[in-house]
Amino acid sequence: MPMETITQNTLRAIRFERPDHIPMVFWINPACWHHYRPEVLFELMADHPRLFPDFVPGPAAITEPAPWERAGLPYADAWGCVWQTTDDGITGTVTRHPLADWAALASFVPPDPARTNAMTGIDWAVERHRAEQAARAGLPWSASLEHGHTFQRLGYLRGYENLLLDMADGDVRLNGLIGMVEAFNLGLVERYLDLGAVMMCYPEDLGMQKGPMLSPALFRKYIRPVYERLMAPARDANCLVHMHSDGDIRELVEDMLASGVDALNLQDLVNGVDWIAARLKGRVCIDLDIDRQQITPFASPRRIDALIRSEVEALGSPEGGLMMIYGLYPGVPVENVRAVMDAMERYAGFYA
Repeated sequence: MPMETITQNTLRAIRFERPDHIPMVFWINPACWHHYRPEVLFELMADHPRLFPDFVPGPAAITEPAPWERAGLPYADAWGCVWQTTDDGITGTVTRHPLADWAALASFVPPDPARTNAMTGIDWAVERHRAEQAARAGLPWSASLEHGHTFQRLGYLRGYENLLLDMADGDVRLNGLIGMVEAFNLGLVERYLDLGAVMMCYPEDLGMQKGPMLSPALFRKYIRPVYERLMAPARDANCLVHMHSDGDIRELVEDMLASGVDALNLQDLVNGVDWIAARLKGRVCIDLDIDRQQITPFASPRRIDALIRSEVEALGSPEGGLMMIYGLYPGVPVENVRAVMDAMERYAGFYA
C-alpha cells in the first residue's frame, strides 16, 4: 500500500521517545493463503491480537495477489517492464527490459507520476481523500515509493548485467536515464508530502547473500546522490525517512545513513546481529527483518524464541530505536509460525 496509517507508538520508537512497546509487524505474503489452509492462518491471527488488532475472520482478511503476482499472466508495469511469476502471490522477475537496447531510449516516454506509482495506476483525488480522512481521525500516515524505485528500476529497464556494465564504463547515456527515473520518483515524493505524510519510505534491495549488488564506489557515484535528492524534500518537511534493503548491505550502510535515514529496515542474520548492534544501535532506528532462511523455517520453536529474545536484548532499549518485522512465506511449519508470533508478542513488552 502506498499509504498506511501508523501509530504514535511507532513514531516514538523511531524518534527514540520511549515507546510503550517495541513495534512488531507480522506480514503474511499473499501466496500463503493457498499454501496453508485459510482457517489455520485465521486461528493463528485470532490468537495473536497484539499483532493483528483489527483482524476479522473471513474473505476480507485474505490478501489477494497484485496483478504482477499472478502466475502465468505476464504483467507490464507503467515503465513497460514485463513481470512474470510461477506462484500466485510471489513477486516474480522482469523478463522484458524495454531499454535493453539503448537505441530504444530515443523514443522512450517515461510514466507520469500524476497517474501511476510505477506498478499500477494512482488516483490522487482518492489519495487526498484518504489523507484527509486520516487527518480528521488524528491518524498519522506514511507513504512509500515502489519497491525497487531507483537502482532496481534501472536494472528492470536495462537488465542487471547491462546496468552494471553501464556504470563500470561510465556510459553517459545512463545519466539521462537516471535523471528520468529520479524525476518520476520525486514527483511521487512531492505529492505525498503535500498531502501530509509523516514518514516517507524508500524500499530498495541492494544486497545479495554476501555483499552488495553493486560496489560501494558505484553506489556513491550513481545511487547515493539520487537518494539524497529524493530524501531531501522529506527532511525539509520534518518528515521521517524510512529505508529498506534486503541482503548484505554492510558495505553500503554508512552511505545510506548519510542520505538522512531515520529508520533502516535490514535483515538480521545476513548482516549479523552483533554487527548491527555495534554499528547502528542508537544511531538510527533499527527496523529488524527477522530471519526467514535459517532459524524460523527449520529450527525448533524454542530456538525461534531464543533468536527473537536475543535480538531484542542486543538491539533494544527503553528509549526506543527498535522495530521488528517478520514476513511469512510458504514452507514454514505451522508450529514455527506460531512460535514466531508468540515470541513477537512476548518480547514486544520486554522494556515495558
